[in-house]
Formats: sequence, C-alpha cells, structure tokens
Amino acid sequence: MSAQAPSSVILIRALNFTPNPSTAADNAFQSEAEAGTEPAELSRRAIAEMDALADALREAGVTVHVFEDDEQTRPDSVFPNNWVSTHAGGYVAVYPMYASNRRLERRGDVLEMLKSTYRVQTIVDYSGLEPDGVFLEGTGAMVLDHVSRVAYTARSHRADTTVLERFCADFNYEPMAFDAVDSAGVPVYHTNVIATIGTDVALFALDMIPDEQRRWAVGERLTVNGRKIVEITEEQVREFAGNAIELLGRDGEGNPERIMAMSARALRSLTDAQVAAIEESCRIVAVDIPTIELAGGSVRCMIAGIHLDRRRDVERPFTEAVEAIDEHPQTLDGLEVRNA
Repeated sequence: MSAQAPSSVILIRALNFTPNPSTAADNAFQSEAEAGTEPAELSRRAIAEMDALADALREAGVTVHVFEDDEQTRPDSVFPNNWVSTHAGGYVAVYPMYASNRRLERRGDVLEMLKSTYRVQTIVDYSGLEPDGVFLEGTGAMVLDHVSRVAYTARSHRADTTVLERFCADFNYEPMAFDAVDSAGVPVYHTNVIATIGTDVALFALDMIPDEQRRWAVGERLTVNGRKIVEITEEQVREFAGNAIELLGRDGEGNPERIMAMSARALRSLTDAQVAAIEESCRIVAVDIPTIELAGGSVRCMIAGIHLDRRRDVERPFTEAVEAIDEHPQTLDGLEVRNA
C-alpha cells in the first residue's frame, strides 16, 4: 500500500442520476442538463460514464468495489467521498452533510463491506452534528496529505472549522484552513475542486487563496517534504483540473504503479508542461464523464479511497451497520463505533 495513494476504491452506480437542486445554490460548478434531455437518458449516460471509470481503474490495476443505487431520493450518491473516508490503522469517518437529501447517501452495506473485506477497528461518526448546523463533507471539504498528516480545508458552510479541528484531533492530522474564492468573490464550495495532493506532486489553485500570507503558508507546507506543486488557474479549476486523485495500480508487468485519475475534460485543460510535471510522478488515467460533471463534481468526487489493510482471512461480516452508527458508543463484533 501507499500512504497517499490507495489501491482500492468505492464507486456508486447511481441508476437515477440527476444534478441535485438542493446543492445548486452554492455549487458554482453545477450546471443544468441540455434542455429536453429526458431523465432516463441522463441516467443512462451517467451510468455509462461510471462504468467507463470503473473499467479504466480496473485496467490500471486498481481494485474497484461498485455499489448500485436505485433510489430516486439520492441524486448525488455518485459522490461517496463526501460521507465516508477511511484511514490507516483501521479507522473510518462518517460525516455531517449540508444538504438534507445528501444525508440519505450514508449506507450500511458500504460499511459492512469495509468491515468484512478490510481491517476496520473504529468508526467515528460526526453525522450527529447535523442538527446543530455544522458540517464537514469528507474528502470534498478536506484534501488530505496522508504522508505529512495535513488536512487542507477551504472554509465554507460545508467545511466548519470546529468539526475540522475535532476530526484532526481524532485522526491525528494538522488542520490547514484557509479562505478560497473565485474571481467574483464566491467562496469555493469544496476544497477538492481546487486541490489534488499526490505523493510527489500536487495540483493546486493557489491564486484562489486571496490572503497572500496564507497562500504562502499553504504552498510552503505542501512542499516541505519535496513535493512539487503544479499550479492551476481558476479557468482550469472550472474544467475540473483540480478534481483528481492519485491511486496505486499495476503496470503491464504487475508492478506497483502510481496513477493520477482525472476526467478527460480536466486533462484537456492542462498545458503540456503541467502534464509532463504530473507524469514525472504518475501515469495519467483520464475518462470522459461530461454528464456526471453536470452535478458539479468530477472524478475525485466519484471515488472514496480505501486506506485500510485488506483481510487475508474470511471473518464474520459486519452487520447492522446503520443501526450501529446511530447508537451510543459501543463495541460490535470487535468494532468500536462512537459518535463524535
């Protein structure tokens, strides 16, 4: 395993995909489907794009766990990275979501798979903070440097710094919060649209951090261990160039190989020099997902990386996960589940 680049991922195959009207107000990257497009056709295109991403990742040697979602009440379920994240040492986090219809995306069968297939010791559940109106939408709100243990976070009502500090204390990360806005002064809704952190390279729209001193601090922290920053522009951010993820796959001979997964639209927006800088560290795997990008997210948003050790034995599966995360702190089949 690589500390930064997981070799296994979770994807959700949303059978009733549509851009979420409940998130349109603060997601400047969200757009409407072409007039006259039938919902069934929109869903068909989105499913084909999700399947293409799953196939491309598998071909690159990444383990892909696909879950189907046939509910019509979860329009953004294709973006699981916002409600769950996994961490070395057997830790899983469950997050509070801003839009009420996105809270329905939390799934017990996903947690069950993690428990039965990987070594999970503790689930820390922050979703109980939703009635208090504070939110932290997972690895959308935070871009995590798993090597240096830093949580880069653009402040917004989807990324409350109080919850950020609690997460960092629970999971041993250093909080690095900052303001980020577009040229019109609109706050960035999710950090992962402006930043991607890999092992040796980072894509980051540093110019969208208006405070010069804070911008310098973020850049300095990113490079302290020799990581190279590929600076991207706001225009490239709008093409989802910042919404990528480093994964660990296999080359044609079965050797470990880091890849950078992104959309074809994002790749087209990059300059030759930017592509060359990325390819010094990773092989780029790009897939066209124009329908899914209507919802305001791209490849990174679609992927929940699994930073857990895989089980070598067959053990009793984790059951009743949904009930467990809603109850008081407890131990269930050796798994600690606690509300935060």
